[in-house]
Amino acid sequence: MDKVSKVLIANRGEIAVRIIRACKEMNCSAVAVFSEADRMQPFVRMADEAYCIGPPPARDSYLDLKKLLSVAAQSGADAVHPGYGFLAENAEAAEAFEEAGVTWIGPPVDAIRRMGDKLTARETVKAAGLPLVPGVGDTAMMNMDELLRAGESMGYPVIVKAASGGGGKGMRIVHSPDELKESIRIARLESESSFGDSRVYLEKFITDARHIEIQILGDQLGNVIHLGERDCSLQRRHQKLIEEAPSPVVDEPLRQRMGEMAVKAACEVGYYSAGTVEFVFDSATREFYFLEMNTRLQVEHTITERVTGIDIVKEMIRIARGEALKTKQEDVAISGHSIECRILAEDPWQGFMPSIGKISGFNLPSGPGVRTDTGVTLGSEVSPYYDSLLAKIIIWDTTREEALIRTLLALEEFHITGIQTTIPFYIQLLNTDAFKTGAFHTRFLEDELLYKKEEHEHLRIPATIAATLLAHQRNRQAYVMPQSKSESVWKLLGKRTTLARRL
Repeated sequence: MDKVSKVLIANRGEIAVRIIRACKEMNCSAVAVFSEADRMQPFVRMADEAYCIGPPPARDSYLDLKKLLSVAAQSGADAVHPGYGFLAENAEAAEAFEEAGVTWIGPPVDAIRRMGDKLTARETVKAAGLPLVPGVGDTAMMNMDELLRAGESMGYPVIVKAASGGGGKGMRIVHSPDELKESIRIARLESESSFGDSRVYLEKFITDARHIEIQILGDQLGNVIHLGERDCSLQRRHQKLIEEAPSPVVDEPLRQRMGEMAVKAACEVGYYSAGTVEFVFDSATREFYFLEMNTRLQVEHTITERVTGIDIVKEMIRIARGEALKTKQEDVAISGHSIECRILAEDPWQGFMPSIGKISGFNLPSGPGVRTDTGVTLGSEVSPYYDSLLAKIIIWDTTREEALIRTLLALEEFHITGIQTTIPFYIQLLNTDAFKTGAFHTRFLEDELLYKKEEHEHLRIPATIAATLLAHQRNRQAYVMPQSKSESVWKLLGKRTTLARRL
């Protein structure tokens, strides 16, 4: 078995905190790396050792492979966990660490390469018998004329997609032939800028689609299982905002079919560690199609942990040590319902513009069934250099309806001041009939909620005044304290001074 006793965490923020906790529970030392912008962040203080690796831009710090390898050697780390983002799906990084004698806590290099390229992944899973979204692409570069002819033959709408990467970059939905040429040009520029690869391909765009993904786990002995599905359909510009498990549209027979297909895809590439196979689900026909495979830990792994009771991060460490899976497929059971909300440093009322600054107030929700994963705290500086994810609330209850009520209460209890966040937008979203009934799709926010919302300008000033008066009234009620004859003059003076400051 490989020795994994000192883990370098090649990431930052809430996922670094999450991995550090798992390491400590497994009696592993945790080594953090940080940029100059992150020097005072919680994950740096939590680690057993921490090393500064450069200035704030990610390319000069978290994406600098030479610096990370140097820290691994200097600290004596025998393993590295890449988290998600940054180098998590970089086959060259995984290979470089392995060659340096540092265990990669993730899938094998070959699997990252084959599934990281979307066109190669399509060919691979097709051989395994997975259904594909109708599309046209080639692992070699297709020229403009070939792509234009492909669009004509497929019919519209189509989606232009980058062969490498993800996260919505290099992706354009096209509704007519007039838009296709310019969309291909823009997608190629985005893909080249983000991934160093300008290859794109076309897929038929499925309207009213759901985004369903299956969590898999595999060990180095050839055992692969799935842990059920997550519904990630609530997205904005292809970025997930709210996820839930299980999906409100997936029944047990469909879950088994999708799970079996995901396991087949993993076995086709000799996959081990944690991974996710993503599908497009056509709500009208109830058919599903392979979308892509993420060869890493997902942001939303938390809700699968909550409904299955399996700690995915700790399993990744065990698998990297060469241990066999302790759980068999027949042992996996889905219990209750879980919802995750990604708390982002963005202003939803200003086009989701990034919000930066110092967190001057910070109150986390708590209570039964409430989990919060966060990488910030009171006084943290939110910089413009990285992803806007501040925290995640992960809610569990016995039914979807009860989980929704608990989620709304947790969001109302979660207070962050000093910057704008997506919390108030989520409260509005979760109160819609579409979410309550589960009748939404991947374009729901753009098509229904964001751009068709009625504006009532004349009500803004009265609403602001009413909200201010209500807050003032609640403050007075919260700080009215009974007085008794037994209280000393000094105590009364102190209480009155505190009350005056509050009001």
